[in-house]
Amino acid sequence: MPPLFDTQFDNLAAETHGNLPARALTAIVTVPLASTIVDWRQAVVWFAGVVLVEIWCWFATRRQHLRQPVGFWGRVSFLANLTAVVGSWMGLVVIYWYSGTATGALCGMITLMCIIGFAQLFASRSPLGFAICGVAPAIATFGAIAWGTPHPDVQTWSLVGALSLGLAFAVAGARQTYLAARRHVETEARLTTSESQVKVLADNVTDIIGRRALDGTWRYVSPSVQGILGYSPEEFAARDPATFVHPEDLPAMQAGVARLLAGDGAQSFEHRAQRNDGVFVWLETNCSLVRDPSTGVPKELVSVTRDITARKALEADLIQARVHAEAAAAAKSDFLANMTHELRTPLNAIVGFSGVLRASDHLSTKDSSHVALIHDASATLLAVVNGVLDFSKLETGGFELDPRPFDVLDLAQSTVLMLQDQATERGLYLRLEAARDIPPLLGDAPRLQQVLLNLLGNALKFTREGGVELAVWIEDAGAGCHRLCVAVRDTGIGVPVDKQDAIFERFSQADASVSRNFGGTGLGLAISQRIIGLMGGGISVASRLGEGSTFSFAVDLPTASPESFGSEQHAGNIDQPIRLLLVEDNEVNRQLVETLLEPFSIDIDVAVNGLDAIEAVRGGRYDVVLMDVQMPVMDGLTATRAIRGLEDPSARDVPIVAMTANVLPEQIARCRDAGMDDHIRKPLSPTRLIEALNVWTSEAEVHTRRRAAAQ
Repeated sequence: MPPLFDTQFDNLAAETHGNLPARALTAIVTVPLASTIVDWRQAVVWFAGVVLVEIWCWFATRRQHLRQPVGFWGRVSFLANLTAVVGSWMGLVVIYWYSGTATGALCGMITLMCIIGFAQLFASRSPLGFAICGVAPAIATFGAIAWGTPHPDVQTWSLVGALSLGLAFAVAGARQTYLAARRHVETEARLTTSESQVKVLADNVTDIIGRRALDGTWRYVSPSVQGILGYSPEEFAARDPATFVHPEDLPAMQAGVARLLAGDGAQSFEHRAQRNDGVFVWLETNCSLVRDPSTGVPKELVSVTRDITARKALEADLIQARVHAEAAAAAKSDFLANMTHELRTPLNAIVGFSGVLRASDHLSTKDSSHVALIHDASATLLAVVNGVLDFSKLETGGFELDPRPFDVLDLAQSTVLMLQDQATERGLYLRLEAARDIPPLLGDAPRLQQVLLNLLGNALKFTREGGVELAVWIEDAGAGCHRLCVAVRDTGIGVPVDKQDAIFERFSQADASVSRNFGGTGLGLAISQRIIGLMGGGISVASRLGEGSTFSFAVDLPTASPESFGSEQHAGNIDQPIRLLLVEDNEVNRQLVETLLEPFSIDIDVAVNGLDAIEAVRGGRYDVVLMDVQMPVMDGLTATRAIRGLEDPSARDVPIVAMTANVLPEQIARCRDAGMDDHIRKPLSPTRLIEALNVWTSEAEVHTRRRAAAQ
């Protein structure tokens, strides 16, 4: 059951206050009309009473009209005043009714029906108001009719019936109006609640939410604009958005809005906007077009804007950090290139000449021992340099595999032989267990041998008693491939379980004492793991402290045909005479090359810089050129490009092999780009040098170059 005084009762009071001028005007007009039916003195007295009641009404309904809080007694005052207002007009009905004329009775009934109609239209939304304005006057009229008949010509019961019918219609209409009003109130309450929730959400989000009409008028701007731009919503809405946007960003923003209006869908753009204090901040605006759901006609633009100044600052910091990182990486690469060049140049002479002396029969036993120590020490230093270089290439992605056919058994046997003396000197056994039916495989044999040397070398280094065993076997991998399986078992000190993952990290060993007691850089296993990873496999370790270790890996490699295997083998000898131009500024390196090639039929001319090399090639015919890169006067790359630009085909197309300590991937690429055919790293490997000379002076190569020159 609704309460006696509800919201609709207050609304009725507010409407009653608003209708006061209309009622006053009606009362003024009614006085002369009533004077034609009743005594004018009665009309004047009635009008005076109406004036007093309406003055009271103005005070009784003013707070409701102003939507100010109203207490219980304020509502009671309005209830009494409403009764007085209706009573004043009912007084006119009584005056008409008892005027003694049929016209007066008719006017009284008309006035009564007007009062009931007013109750149906206005007071019916409040049950109490309808009772006072509609039901009470009707009951009072029934009482007046029962009191006496106003005129002989008036049929009382007919009048009562008509009045009852009118009251019934009024009650039914009032009920429908009341129910409709209730539904309206509930709908408004839900709408108000929804709007309140939306307003709370819009007013408290950190992003700026805006609704803008197509004519540019802002319909709503969320209060968050104050925190981001320093303007109140009203100040922001009063200004043209173009005045906020940075001039450099305005064209792109206007183009985005134009695309949105053209039907290209929601648009998003980043732009700078000026705060109230003059500082520019970065904003990200997402804008969409709202259309009428029934017609599809565009109605307004809805935008959501957020402050991305912090994100932009972070992006700028990241870009700056990337620039610094790239500069640091470039500096690191340059440093590594220079250091490896400076280290390899003297090592080339040390390793080369110590190897030559080691093979000499003219040294005493003591001298031979000293030379062997020098050779081993330089080989160890070279291994460290190679390890750092290889790991650098692996980290930068410059490490490339060179798959060629190879014999697995030969590879394993030669690797074991390379370390056999080391094992014998330490009183350890070094055995090979390998299947005899392994077919030729296609893979990077030098890199596989590097891994085997790392694993076997580590096993020997960490083994004091017993020895090391290398096991090699294959399994069928399908699709013309075989799985090459390798295991290196030792009886050494073992690796703790909690350190087994760490030993594959760069510069890492089981503990600090390992480096002190056994030496090493901690790069061997890291490099081996990454090489095997590039081949599609992985290295694992099984070990117990004090009981030895087993390092194993497996890689799937294609099977090589015997024909391709045979074509890849090059003899370690040079049978045909060769005329060679050696371009090298370092006298020690020139002597080393001449010493290494002394046993063969090779006519060697020497140039000490690139400029001399160009003149030599222009003036003579050479089968091959060995070209250093870093030289005074003119470097090897510039000289190579100049030679490739000569007019004489025989000079222009001469094979040029880089012979340099520059061995980083980008350095090798620069050699290729300059026009060099091959690359030999320093320190020189006699086998690799002879192999390169065989390749580039073979009859097939010479024929190919002559045919290309003729074309």
